[in-house]
This record gives sequence, C-alpha cells and structure tokens, in this order.
Amino acid sequence: MKIQIISFFVVLLSFQSCQEPKAEVQEKPIETFFSKNQKAFQKKIDNKQIDLFLLKNKTGMEATITNYGARVVSLTAPDRNGNMKDIVAGFSSLQGYLFANEKYFGATIGRYGNRIANGEFSLDDQAYRLAKNNGDNHLHGGIKGFHAIPWDAKQVDDQTIELKHFSKDKEEGYPGNLNITLTYHLSDQNELQINYSANTDKKTVVNLTHHSFFNLAGEGNPSILNHELQINASRYTPVNKGLIPTGELASVQDTPFDFNSPTKIGARIKTDHEQIQFGLGYDHNYVLDRNDPEVIQAATVYEPTSGRVMEVYTNEPGLQFYSGNFLSGRDKGKSGKPYPFRSSFCLETQHFPDSPNQVGFPSTVLNPGETYRSYCGYRFSVR
Repeated sequence: MKIQIISFFVVLLSFQSCQEPKAEVQEKPIETFFSKNQKAFQKKIDNKQIDLFLLKNKTGMEATITNYGARVVSLTAPDRNGNMKDIVAGFSSLQGYLFANEKYFGATIGRYGNRIANGEFSLDDQAYRLAKNNGDNHLHGGIKGFHAIPWDAKQVDDQTIELKHFSKDKEEGYPGNLNITLTYHLSDQNELQINYSANTDKKTVVNLTHHSFFNLAGEGNPSILNHELQINASRYTPVNKGLIPTGELASVQDTPFDFNSPTKIGARIKTDHEQIQFGLGYDHNYVLDRNDPEVIQAATVYEPTSGRVMEVYTNEPGLQFYSGNFLSGRDKGKSGKPYPFRSSFCLETQHFPDSPNQVGFPSTVLNPGETYRSYCGYRFSVR
C-alpha cells in the first residue's frame, strides 16, 4: 500500500510540473545599423536638426539617409545566397562626415557637380566667380556646397524621404535663388531611386549628382579592381592635367576607356595612357549612347565573389566614372576598416564637367519659369 501511495504522489507531482507555465524568454531585438547609430547623427547645425532616417522595402533592403548633405549613409543589398551587406562607404556618426578627409561620401552634390575651370563662368556677359577648392578650379559646388549643409527633411513613408534646400542668390558665387527638392525612394524592385527638381528666379547653372562610393563585395573591402564594369558609351570627354575637359568628344575604341563590354576595372587601369596618368586612374565623364530621350540604362557593375549586380539608370547625358584614386586609407569607415586607394568607385549621373565654359557641351543653364529635372537609379540584383 505504501508503495502505491508513493507512486501516486510521484505521478501527481510529475503531472503538475508538466502543467506549470514556462517563463517567457524575452528576445532581444536585432540591432540594426539604424537603431544602433541614429543618436550619433542627432545634432543641430546652422539651427537645423540633423538626423538619420531609415528606408526599407518589402524584400528586406535598407538604406539610411542623413539630412546633412542629403547623404546615403548605408545601403544593404543581397548576395547570391540572400545575405545582406552594406555596400557604400561612410561613417557611423555625424562626426565622421564632419571631419572626413574624403568630403563627399554618399553626398548630394551641387549646385554644380564636377569641375568648373578657373572657378568662373559667364551668363549673358555677366561674369561669376566661384571658390577655387580644387587647385585652380571649382569642384562639386564649392567649399560649402550641398554636401556640407543641413537639408530640410520629411519622411513620406517607409520607403521614401523628401529633402529640400533653398540656395540663396550668390551662395558659393552662383546667381539666383534656387529651390531644390530631392527624393530618395527604395523600390520593391531593389532600386534606390533619386529624383531631383529645381527652379530659379534668375538665370543660373545647375548640375546635381549623387556621390556614393560603392564596393559590391561590401563596405570595407580593400579593392574594386575585380568588379566587372560595362558603360554604354562610345565616347568620353578627355581632360587636361587639371581634370578639366578639353572640349573633345573622343572615341573610347582601342583605349583603356572602352567599357562597352564587361571588363574588370583593374584590367587596364595601369596602362601607360596620358588620360589614365592625369586621373591617377579613371576620373572621366562618359558621353552616354542614347536611343531614348528619357531614362536609359547607363552602366552595369558585377562583383563575382558575391554575385551582386548594380545597374545605373538616368535621363542625364553623362556619367562620371571615378575609381577611388584619391582615397588614401586615412578614413576608417563603419566596419572600422580603412578606405584605401581604389577601394570603392563612383558612378555619377550628370551633365558634363565645365559645361558653362564649353559651347559644344549640353547646356546646364536654368532659366526662370523652367524646371530642372534629373533622375538617377541604382538597381540591384544577383547572378
């Protein structure tokens, strides 16, 4: 009898222990780049609040944008196995951008992207003098161009942010009060879409572009020389020693500048060619082949180890290919790794450099009553 009673209580206790509710385990939220670093971007500059904003599409891609310089801070894209990785150079705090040796990481460039010879141009016989911040020339809008100002920002939805800037008459030397609106949209087709519009109250010149530094193997990878690049352009604009176009539209055929078929960036970058020597590599504007007056595919980049593919779309006549020739390793990025020589590349959709001084180039003049419109799209896929 005693054995039966003991057995009964053992069974009862076992049953009760099985019925006791288990304590819930609180899972710690996965820390994303945005949640980890947003506070490091929150600061006032020129009495405007700087912040970090998150865009996310339905496929899981993410982009973070700061309104300081209207910059892309991070951008994730999947590899052929579906693994997401950040593929643009940049920093984990606003402080990094304020003190970087490379001033243009991820930035919106204006009023005029690229170079203007001798820092001057004329409109209707009126001369305008700009800052000379690149030797004897004016580069990327000047000392305090659009890359170095706070923009007004409004998050439209989970995939879209709108940024605005009112550029006053004579800002950095440019004529006219210019109203600029910029939108970043991360589409469900894995395309970061950039739309620019602007209007002026006085005749001026405008050439806006985007300046992300890409490495499709991942931010912090030390080289882009094995990336395969195709640019849909039969001509390019040769430059002088100061990287100012000579005015010629030269054929790329039989030169290191021919990327009409997929070619490794490093395949001919050490060629003994005067233009390569002037740029310390590629830092040249390509004249895009157009069979459509609207948006065309300008370029494709493929990174073989990850399988990532980036296509570039634009309504602009030109594309600047820059192979990271002035990166020195002094800047350490988000992963804590330095950004050395040729560790990332830029593909900047644009009108041609020095167009205000080159009568044979497409015009960059904007008149009152007109609306400037420009489009750049970076679309990602895998092979």
